[in-house]
Amino acid sequence: MYPVLFRIGSYEVTSFGLMVAIGAGLGVLLLRRELLRSHLDASAGVDAALVGVLGGLVGAKLLYVLEHLGEGLGDTLLSRGGMSWFGGLVGGVVAGLVVVRWKRLPVMPVLAAAAPAITLGQAVGRIGCLLVGDDYGRPTNLPWGIAFPEGLPPTLDRVHPTQIYEALALFVFTWLLVRWRRQGVRDADVFGRYLLLVSLTRFLIEFVRVNIRVALGLTVAQWFALGGMAVGVAVLLVARLAVRPARTP
Repeated sequence: MYPVLFRIGSYEVTSFGLMVAIGAGLGVLLLRRELLRSHLDASAGVDAALVGVLGGLVGAKLLYVLEHLGEGLGDTLLSRGGMSWFGGLVGGVVAGLVVVRWKRLPVMPVLAAAAPAITLGQAVGRIGCLLVGDDYGRPTNLPWGIAFPEGLPPTLDRVHPTQIYEALALFVFTWLLVRWRRQGVRDADVFGRYLLLVSLTRFLIEFVRVNIRVALGLTVAQWFALGGMAVGVAVLLVARLAVRPARTP
């Protein structure tokens, strides 16, 4: 673990912050390439992405704090880790869409172009979670279990490195989404598949993560994941209906 890389006075430069910054930068670069592939205004799309990154960071922190109210984690808003994946997704997409509408860009093509950029950025960010010992799983005897003595919170038990599980899945999804776009898969299908893949993955990972169950034995993240899967299915169904040939009388 390398939670703090160095200090400038009282300010800590953390591995988590560095990986989030690298992930955001790589995501913006990939988004620009995908926008150009779709013959869209890349500069306007990048503006939306930068606003989306800020919205995502705010959303991720706020939902994390709400998820952990009453757990003695009141300082998490300014801590070195502590971010909610779905808070970041919702905050980022909403903030980005405001700019997309303002710039008069087509919504679904931009969302499809952004999908692989989001998964890439989040995959790199998950490596940051690993480096600071945040968002780990339950104790395990598996050979790849990791202890986080300086984690958030610290643990000497070997636990599931759920950050690695999710990062690996997100890297694979990035490759798949880019491949589908190159193959000419429709924008709505790309975005619908994105929602289904990332939501289902997070839903499953939550079963080995340390998180409070809030209702029906599921965590807040799992409820968000169910919502994400429902939206993904709806996007795919609407796309299918939109291209269904009209019946001849």
